[in-house]
Amino acid sequence: MRPHVVAQLAVSLDGVASGFDVDLARFYALASLWQEDVTLIDAGTILAQENAVLAAPRRGPRAEGPLLAVVDERAQVRSWDSLRELGYWSGVLALYADQTPERPPDATTRELISGYDQIDLVEVLDVLGHHGVQTVRVDTSGVLLRSCLALGLIDELALLVHPVLIGGDRWYDTGRLDLRHAGTEVFKDGVIWMRYCVTSAR
Repeated sequence: MRPHVVAQLAVSLDGVASGFDVDLARFYALASLWQEDVTLIDAGTILAQENAVLAAPRRGPRAEGPLLAVVDERAQVRSWDSLRELGYWSGVLALYADQTPERPPDATTRELISGYDQIDLVEVLDVLGHHGVQTVRVDTSGVLLRSCLALGLIDELALLVHPVLIGGDRWYDTGRLDLRHAGTEVFKDGVIWMRYCVTSAR
């Protein structure tokens, strides 16, 4: 059975997912409410933070933490050991396609290969579900989230709406989604946390 897939992102009032300050402590405190089994993220998000990851203290894997699964079709991520040791996740899993470039011969990171030149996200979720994964949280506002939405893989979407207008590109452009309201909380600084179940996902 395919896992329940959730995504949370911070957006402006006009739907832009960058260009404003986000209270990361609050963002991840809210995200932790799902207690996901797997955190699904793309290589671009990891690469954008790679220097910080490499410089961060290594506290060791967190046994009760989720598994970090990274969509890395071009085998760009090199900081696997540092990610594993950050203290947030129980382990790491590299998601590759058949045509992903060869990895270093001494690579020790667990791999899941799915798809030919692009990772088959449907198959990845099916495999994770087969191995007992119940909840997956997508931790990105970029291409990976748009792909999951376009494929109908997102079951629940939470938005932290910030009281600012940005303009520019939107994070979602794949057509209409029917949503059912699941909850709203308003914070003192004007940020609104809105949760919706995606009724047209499956």
